[in-house]
Amino acid sequence: MDRMFNSRLIRIAMISLLCLAATALATPPEEGSAVVITDTSVDAGPPPAATLTGEFKSAYVVDADAGWPLVAYHERDRRQPASMLKMMTELLVLERIAEGDLRFEDPVTVSAKASKMGGSQVYLKQGETFTVRELLMALAIHSANDAAVALAEHLAGSVEAFIDLMNSRAERMGMADSEFHSVHGLPPGWRQEPDLTTARDLALLARELIKHPEALEWASMAHAPFRDGKFILTNPNKLVGHYRGLDGLKTGYTGPAGFCVTATAVQKGKRLISVVMGCPTDKARATESTRLLSYGFNAYVQVILVEEGGTALPALKPVKGGKRTEVPLAYASSLKVSVLRDLKDQVTLRYALPEKIEAPQPAGAVVGRAEAVLDGRVLGSVPVVTGEEIVKGSWLDRLFHR
Repeated sequence: MDRMFNSRLIRIAMISLLCLAATALATPPEEGSAVVITDTSVDAGPPPAATLTGEFKSAYVVDADAGWPLVAYHERDRRQPASMLKMMTELLVLERIAEGDLRFEDPVTVSAKASKMGGSQVYLKQGETFTVRELLMALAIHSANDAAVALAEHLAGSVEAFIDLMNSRAERMGMADSEFHSVHGLPPGWRQEPDLTTARDLALLARELIKHPEALEWASMAHAPFRDGKFILTNPNKLVGHYRGLDGLKTGYTGPAGFCVTATAVQKGKRLISVVMGCPTDKARATESTRLLSYGFNAYVQVILVEEGGTALPALKPVKGGKRTEVPLAYASSLKVSVLRDLKDQVTLRYALPEKIEAPQPAGAVVGRAEAVLDGRVLGSVPVVTGEEIVKGSWLDRLFHR
């Protein structure tokens, strides 16, 4: 009898203990307790860019991938861009083509307004018809003002409406110091406002334009046929074919603007973008662009922190409330940063992750980030994701995983 009574007491005690444990596990955690991010209170962004002077009023060199400045000199001084403005005209048309609203082979009929444009031109005549592709090539290679007007009218219905699109796109792109009043960059006429932008803003624009392979294809051509070969498009960019890896992007010249060029080149897998404004001569803009690009390629080196997306982190991470106690994590993408060559060994990888990963989570869920850090500055970061699905455990799993 005593043994039966004691056995019953033991069973009751065990059941009570399990019930209490289940109740405790079912109680939701305090708000915010699941994610505790390590301290990241550092200055964001790359180290300060180098300041180089030369035969220019302003200059800017950036890493095309990350957009970080390598060289900066009066990069936010507002100046007239001359024909470098046509990069925005080209970008808007290429974006509409990418979206499917336009096609390269769509016909464009030349208006009277387009046919009367001066400066650099391909001598369009009112009523003539060309394809969007033909006019884009005339714009990108020959810097044709009449082609710019014809494309603007075709896309937006009028030059004025197209200019509104230009300014809207510039604002969305972060070109905070730019205002556009034309589609070609010619000096303003009577009662017209000048186009104004900066070397920094032009670099932002160039980073968007080079996402379209046609832009680099055309900008790297020294010559191309037009009107079935009766007219030859000529690229005014003297760097084309004379600087290793250079494949663009756009020159400009007017009296108020001086000689300008936005250039881009690739060497050893690294693309840089250089902008010089206000050079005194055509030779000076070519010489200065070459000097700045060469400085960037030689003074800075690419440090690869994460080779490719999907690479596993070196250690498993504890799981809270899961069927398993640990989970593998992975980098969502590669992580590469550009730094001065003599600082490359000082770049470290730091993690901002919760102490435990809260279950449940699907595979590929973002749970934190990895940061490339140099001298207290975050140079870049990449999301850290779950390497597999984290299944929520039963109350019994959670009891034994406590």
